[in-house]
Amino acid sequence: MIKEVHRRVPPRWLLKAFTKLNVLVYRASGGRLMNTIAGRPICLVHMTGRRSGKPITIPLMYVPDLDAVYLVASQGGAEQHPIWYYNLLDCSTITLQIQWRKQLMMVETVSAEARQRVWGRCVECYPDYALYQTRTDRQIPIFVCTSP
Repeated sequence: MIKEVHRRVPPRWLLKAFTKLNVLVYRASGGRLMNTIAGRPICLVHMTGRRSGKPITIPLMYVPDLDAVYLVASQGGAEQHPIWYYNLLDCSTITLQIQWRKQLMMVETVSAEARQRVWGRCVECYPDYALYQTRTDRQIPIFVCTSP
């Protein structure tokens, strides 16, 4: 019974409304406001929609690691991947905005060989990722973003 309570994800309309507000405030303030989720820093990810071909910007927690940035498609441990996951599968480059700095980045799924090390780094930065993995049967995907 308790596990079911932890599986609850906010309604999609609420997530979309909050995302739009977050992007608007983050951009307007140069990343000084609405720059964290659950106490962790976020970035804005600028990508292209795989179906619409239109530009999309979403706020996401990120995990810095040397010359890379990781994006974890956890969606709080939901059974399905977040929609942005599918957009990133089709993108080879994105723009990351961390505070006022924007940087063009190459993006790809973390390889099977590197996954264990990278997952450890992600959980080190945000321990709830380990909890999220217990909520779902899917392996939570991780993207690595690097400078071109």
